[in-house]
Amino acid sequence: MSRNNDRIYIESVQKQLKQDTRRQFLKNCALGLGGMAMGSLSSSCRQNQNSNFNASLLSTIGNPVDKIAHFAPKAKSVIYLHMAGAPSQLELFDYKPELSKLDGLDCPPSLLENKKFAFIRGVPKMLGSQAIFKQHGDSGAWISDYLPMHTHLADEVSFLKSVSTDQFNHAPAQLLLQTGSPRLGRPCIGSWVTYGLGTLNKDLPSFVVLVSGGSNPSAGKSAWGSGFLPSVYQGVQCRSEGDPILFLEDPEGISRDIRKNSIAAINEINREEYDAYGDPETLSRISQYEMAYRMQISVPEVMDITTEPEYIHKMYGTQPGKESFANNALLARKLVEKGVRFVQLYDWGWDSHGTDESTALEIGFKKKCNQIDKPITALLLDLKQRGLLEETLVVWGGEFGRTPMAENREGIKNAFRGRDHHIEAFTMWMAGGGIKRGITHGETDEIGYSPISGKVTPFDIQATILNQLGFDHEQFTYQFQGRPYRLTDVEGKVIRDIVA
Repeated sequence: MSRNNDRIYIESVQKQLKQDTRRQFLKNCALGLGGMAMGSLSSSCRQNQNSNFNASLLSTIGNPVDKIAHFAPKAKSVIYLHMAGAPSQLELFDYKPELSKLDGLDCPPSLLENKKFAFIRGVPKMLGSQAIFKQHGDSGAWISDYLPMHTHLADEVSFLKSVSTDQFNHAPAQLLLQTGSPRLGRPCIGSWVTYGLGTLNKDLPSFVVLVSGGSNPSAGKSAWGSGFLPSVYQGVQCRSEGDPILFLEDPEGISRDIRKNSIAAINEINREEYDAYGDPETLSRISQYEMAYRMQISVPEVMDITTEPEYIHKMYGTQPGKESFANNALLARKLVEKGVRFVQLYDWGWDSHGTDESTALEIGFKKKCNQIDKPITALLLDLKQRGLLEETLVVWGGEFGRTPMAENREGIKNAFRGRDHHIEAFTMWMAGGGIKRGITHGETDEIGYSPISGKVTPFDIQATILNQLGFDHEQFTYQFQGRPYRLTDVEGKVIRDIVA
């Protein structure tokens, strides 16, 4: 009998230990550890209070109730078009006739001394633009023949010609632009926007990510992660080919009523878990279960582009059922039309080093331009004709630029024409959402190497996006590890010259 009692006691202790968490351990200990627990819990309460987190709020994440911005916004939603790999500004928007005159000459030492490049070694040759430039629209914007359809947008966008970064490798540069830090662990801009504004449609994610080009960006899914924000704010990746979201359909033999009842049961346990331990991530799980259930109806409908009229398919150049940038551009319009706050499009394949045909400026790069030219033009014109462009901020760009000199990997001339990574100057553009039309901000030197006016940084880009959504980026913070964090950290200024 004694042995049986011992066995029951041991099993009970083992079960209790499995259920114990670090928070319970600290909470239940006395004296010094008890004091530590009190401090930890107080800190946690302060963090939750400062972050506007409570049970009633998190349990209704996804409901169509706008959170209050700092001031009246000029944009309700954002479509961010990130060309992963960094397109060459010198073949698209930054016209440099003087660079063409230097084509084939040795690069001057002044452009190489004390500079870091990803692959250039020795003395490379200068490389003139492979495209032909002309001015377009009333604004006289320079646009190359690599983007013939984009000429129709000359008076719609604001070009930023002097964007500069300090990261010359893809992943850190992408993270810096999207999260405000070149290192992992920070929330991306889409997560910040979702945290700050909530959603306009309770049946759809507030932050949706679409990927084309056959691969994720070099930074991986961290580029749309929520970092230290609750995971409910991370981007939801959807697909333009096959099921829009994996495991969206119920398993065979599971009816919608059974699914509803099972989620209700799971979330009842989650609510009891939250009441016991107060972990905000538990509320995130509740919200995500409920959102997943609603998405089973809403997502297939909004992600179905086959219902669009034929003229729209011709306008975008879509191919229903296939993965393509054109499909994603059309989906971006449909998503913001349905109330999605932030739509992030990543298109992979823009790393034009010239090591083979696919990365050659005159071949692979030109093909990439052809893939995006028509869809982007269609996206802006479609938003405009539907009255959505005024309230939708569209952002385009890569993570850095390309060098005015040809890449000579390991000191040997590449087989094709290509350019190395360049951090000092590249081009981005914005349109809609309260941005001035037909503006060029900033200028680079005569060969496109360095800014000579209007220099802006990734932090300035982020500050401007938040500004258009009604946020003072310096006041928009989240308490984490004992201090208030913000997307722009301790930097960034709104680019006032392009704000209408």
